[in-house]
Amino acid sequence: MRALHIITGLGVGGAEQQLRLLLRHLPTESDVITLTNAGTVARGIVADGTRVTDLGMAGNRDVTVLPRLSGLIRAGGYDIVHTHLYRACLYGRVAARLAGVRAVVATEHSLGDSQMEGRPLTKGVRALYLAGERLGRMTVAVSPAVGQRLNSWGVPRQRIQVVPNGVDVERFRHDPAARVLVRKRFGLPESAFVVGGVGRLSAGKRFDVLLRAVARLPRDVLVLLVGSGPEERELRGLAQRLGLADRVRFAGEAGHEEGTAADCVPDLPSLLSAMDALASPSPEEAFGLALVEGMAGGLPVLYSSCPAIDGLPEGVAADAVRCASDPDAFAGALHGLRGGIPARRAAPAAAEHYSITRSAGQLMRVYTSVVSGQTPEVTPR
Repeated sequence: MRALHIITGLGVGGAEQQLRLLLRHLPTESDVITLTNAGTVARGIVADGTRVTDLGMAGNRDVTVLPRLSGLIRAGGYDIVHTHLYRACLYGRVAARLAGVRAVVATEHSLGDSQMEGRPLTKGVRALYLAGERLGRMTVAVSPAVGQRLNSWGVPRQRIQVVPNGVDVERFRHDPAARVLVRKRFGLPESAFVVGGVGRLSAGKRFDVLLRAVARLPRDVLVLLVGSGPEERELRGLAQRLGLADRVRFAGEAGHEEGTAADCVPDLPSLLSAMDALASPSPEEAFGLALVEGMAGGLPVLYSSCPAIDGLPEGVAADAVRCASDPDAFAGALHGLRGGIPARRAAPAAAEHYSITRSAGQLMRVYTSVVSGQTPEVTPR
């Protein structure tokens, strides 16, 4: 099967890295088109052996990409077109229809109750999304919560399939050697209790809640933030005002390969190995991939919103604690964890539930049904 993936951009982000991981496990002959920003993840996809084409789109309203995109789809002879992220879903569906390809799947990676990919869910955004959705055959939701939101918008249930994000569980297993090296690099004493935060440093992630929580805790509790974004300057300033300047480390964007050079940021599994707990104060998530990756490393996780964890079978997420997105709740939960972290960490059943091989297999079943024109059974919650 020949598949074309169209995505808005390929800088560092959860959807972008999930696409790269899927490409490694899907038994398809694939190409990738990015509308803009062929960044770090694009280079990784090319290194993996998949062709990436950057259309250099000038902005949301640059309709000149449509004939070029449609021409590439027509010339590629693809059996299926798979779109990712809002702009690519809209332009990709239209271009596929112009190219005569009806087997179109779109993945909705980041839909919350009040925002989509960080943009407010205005009536215009919603109306445009629904207009584009009708040009495809299936929308993949990364969690039941996202699927329910799409259905409440008016997307028919039979056109929605839940395929959760996947994790390479083996890659994220706890590495004691990496823990020592990363702690040394960032000046984190082995005796310290290190709380991690992973994600884009944006207002919606509410890492300010984590900093305010840690300010209420003893000085041996430190913070390691992994990511970059528009709120980094504000978070650095907040750390100063709270007297946490010497207790917070900003790691930047994680590296993407094992064996990262000494002058580069370590990869995410290594950074997670250096932590004792992982916290996500964001009140609105579409899935919560970073928390699943943390669980794969044996970390206890604290969260305000995580459909991935909430959708697990009962009893398989014992090391996950849900907290209100406020400093007191997170401070209390962290205080309870401090000092009780085992030296040996095993990935729980929850991580295996989100294995990338399982997700890739589910997606292939969607592809097969869409290409054949059949409607698969509605995914149960």
